[in-house]
Amino acid sequence: MLSRNIRHVCRRYSQAVTFRTNEVSPTQHNENQIGLFYTVDKDLCKQLYSHGGLPKSFKKQTKTFAETSIMVRQPSLEIIECIRASDFNKPAIRYVLYGAEGTGKSMTIAHLLHYAFEEGYLIIHVPWVSDWLRRVPRTKEMSNSTTREGFVDLPLDAAAWLLHFKTQNQHLLKSPELKITKEYVWSKREKTEAGAPLVELVEHGITRVKYACDVVDAIVNEVKILSNQKVCKTFVAIDGYNGFFNPTTPLHTPTKKKVAPEEVTLTTSFLELTKNDWSNGVMVLSADAIAYPECEKGTYLPKHLLFRKGFDHLDPFVPIKVDGYTDKEFLTCSIYYRDRLWLRGPPETETELKITSACNPFRFMELCAPL
Repeated sequence: MLSRNIRHVCRRYSQAVTFRTNEVSPTQHNENQIGLFYTVDKDLCKQLYSHGGLPKSFKKQTKTFAETSIMVRQPSLEIIECIRASDFNKPAIRYVLYGAEGTGKSMTIAHLLHYAFEEGYLIIHVPWVSDWLRRVPRTKEMSNSTTREGFVDLPLDAAAWLLHFKTQNQHLLKSPELKITKEYVWSKREKTEAGAPLVELVEHGITRVKYACDVVDAIVNEVKILSNQKVCKTFVAIDGYNGFFNPTTPLHTPTKKKVAPEEVTLTTSFLELTKNDWSNGVMVLSADAIAYPECEKGTYLPKHLLFRKGFDHLDPFVPIKVDGYTDKEFLTCSIYYRDRLWLRGPPETETELKITSACNPFRFMELCAPL
């Protein structure tokens, strides 16, 4: 009886304020949908986010809610508007998301990935750079590069990324127009012919893991060429990009030699990709303090997190700040939690949560979890 009464109260409370939009395509989102949730199709979720792209805590919550709903927020709409107004004959513009921890930079990228998919972009997405450069122990997964002296490979990570790339772009990789421009020789018996489908190159890196890092490098070069030739338009999204420049990366070879980020072949590949020497594409990167745990608490500006080397590499770029929830966003999020029966109690509960969370999306989600 009590449970039924709670559901009745929650239903009446949620009907008082609109918290969902029926517009499920990000290409149609505008200022009218700011602060509202839209639901992503389950099959599309598997394609875009099954190998990364949603924060772990949020992904766990989606299983509890039995749906993946993303809030439409100003930073993603701002980038979408900029993309639509861009001249794709000019070098690809780089957008850098920044903001305090937990404000929603990763969720902004998730929203933009959906937009890129709807617009037919070839997606190159790195869910979290630090998964490559900060996870320890890594000695058994590392090997010296056979093609670049002084560099180390992370073949298992490269193969996993290739699978992610293949999954996200499975519909586009079937196109006969996506062909490689030159021959790649892997060994005396193995090579990929010029003119072969791009997916053949991807498959080679997945099945022959020892060559995965070199395949990633080849794909980066081929995609830049294909984009310049207007064969495809490319959307690059890298979360925690400043991890590529973190001087305190805890990577060591089996002989205990410290490995700097710039000595990892995957780093060089994606630094090459994020140069502005190619066109017909978009790059959305995030600078996140979590990717640099040693930074001074409260510091989140790109100039600090990217270090001088990273800042110079990206300059010029368009900075996009991601703030905490506005009053409207906090209200709709609390209504959404009530609709999912994740948040219960009198309406006064929201006032306390608003103060204690300081309208930080991640903190708000954490505070509601044990209630």
